[in-house]
Amino acid sequence: MTSAPELTVLVVEDDFMVASIHTRFVERVEGFRVVGVAATGSQALEETARLSPDVLLLDVHLPDFSGIELLRRLRGRGDDAAVIVITAAREADTVRAAAAGGAAHYVVKPFPFEDLAARLDDVRRSREALARIGQRAEGPGHRDEVQAGIDEVFSHQGARESRERLPKGLSAETARAVLAALETAGELSATQCADAIGVSRVSARRYLEHFASTGRIGVRLNYGTAGRPERRYRAGDA
Repeated sequence: MTSAPELTVLVVEDDFMVASIHTRFVERVEGFRVVGVAATGSQALEETARLSPDVLLLDVHLPDFSGIELLRRLRGRGDDAAVIVITAAREADTVRAAAAGGAAHYVVKPFPFEDLAARLDDVRRSREALARIGQRAEGPGHRDEVQAGIDEVFSHQGARESRERLPKGLSAETARAVLAALETAGELSATQCADAIGVSRVSARRYLEHFASTGRIGVRLNYGTAGRPERRYRAGDA
């Protein structure tokens, strides 16, 4: 049995020391190899064209233009590399733009090695699932087997909401923004989530309650000194 090919990684980070840390983290994860480091958005565009990396570790704050703009340009020219945004930026607009641009994950600095390793592993499993879809599509496989493989890809991309039937009135884009904000913060109230992504509290709570009901996220009651307990939503399964 042949081993799976290594996935190549381009680190996009203007701080040399931080880029070195990210490189060392990646090299500790089996099946991944750093093939280059880019310190600017322009350099990153050149290096992705030259190296065709499978994964980008992308900082938001770059000297020439933002990582979000870089993500838009990459997608605009048809580059489908998996992008893991790694940044200190926590603004709602940035989180929302990263989700809308197709980033696979959003990791807030500083972070432990295990956080990055888990997200790289998620990218790897997603690509493996995608490869299996190609094999099934070329063969005589049953339609349900192909559909199951497609669902697996979306689940590993951190977008399980895409294969869940969202209630009427809920959009996939806002759902992704809600989950990205929750993953970034770890735990939020409906009001905090609303402020983070720029929607009303009532709207945010609809998304949060939906994901809580499907087991996509957890929820706990926070009992204060008076009044009704506050519902707190947390990333990860209940």
